[in-house]
Amino acid sequence: MSEQVIFTEKQYLGREFIPLCIRLVLSIFCFAVYAFTNAGDKNGDLLAVVGFAILIISIIMGFLPHFRTRIENKSVVLNGLWTTRLVKIDLNSIIKAEVAPYSRYLFNNPVYNLHTKGTIRFFAAGRDAVHLTDRDGLVYIVGSQHPYELLRAIKAEMSGKL
Repeated sequence: MSEQVIFTEKQYLGREFIPLCIRLVLSIFCFAVYAFTNAGDKNGDLLAVVGFAILIISIIMGFLPHFRTRIENKSVVLNGLWTTRLVKIDLNSIIKAEVAPYSRYLFNNPVYNLHTKGTIRFFAAGRDAVHLTDRDGLVYIVGSQHPYELLRAIKAEMSGKL
């Protein structure tokens, strides 16, 4: 059986808009307070170092992948960062697939393989997610920046049409 990848998407930790804005506002605050401190003050110098550290960490996080989503061979494969386990969702056991909002909250933390209340969540960025329900009633919530493309690829793979 050949491995043909139907859909692939990488999600990165530092590219979500609201947390990025929060980090930038914190660094601007550090630089603003630094500008109003006395010239030889050690605490002022510390604020400048913290401001630059926040900026450098934000840049690094923009290139740090959180997880990768692939659809291949009648399954959704989620591969996380470094030491996380590979998660494979068999599409033969899925009875319902739909796009719905990931959460009603404005701020959402990135998660990988989070088991809570009958759901398993995978999320890094975006507003919407694909909800996959299997025969046992377990719901997989896969966040995506392109949820409708992901849903289309899942439904195409489930029906066998390519």
